[in-house]
Amino acid sequence: MKKLFLIILFVFFVGPGISGADDFLGVPLIPSGKTNLKTEGRLEMTAKQSHDEVKSFYKKKLKGYKDIKFRDWKDATYIEDDGNRPWHSITISKVFTDGTGVIIVKDNWTWIIGTLILRYIGVFVVLLLLFIGISVSGAIIARSVKKVNA
Repeated sequence: MKKLFLIILFVFFVGPGISGADDFLGVPLIPSGKTNLKTEGRLEMTAKQSHDEVKSFYKKKLKGYKDIKFRDWKDATYIEDDGNRPWHSITISKVFTDGTGVIIVKDNWTWIIGTLILRYIGVFVVLLLLFIGISVSGAIIARSVKKVNA
């Protein structure tokens, strides 16, 4: 019984450290990466691997998750979560001095409210353009009907 208790205690304390990897807001971190800045809502780290190796690491780790979008830009790869995870984006820099830069940003209300405001304004811009188009069309039709009647 005493041996069983010691084995359970050993597995309980040592097991998670061996099997689990570090993560930030549920995003797995590259094991050989060096953390440069870590706050509650942002983590910046440098990895010794190339950009393509880091990108394939995250593609492999995030495979199967829905609402994840990979965007390849000129100087970075941007991984965005459009779901309800605690993180918003992972940016993998292509141009970095000593390795590959990885930035993980927490989802925040500023981003959410900003997106909603832009969509709200966008709807009214579209409605305004439709109103102008219908008004011009109505004026042209009214003039042509006047000429036909005259």
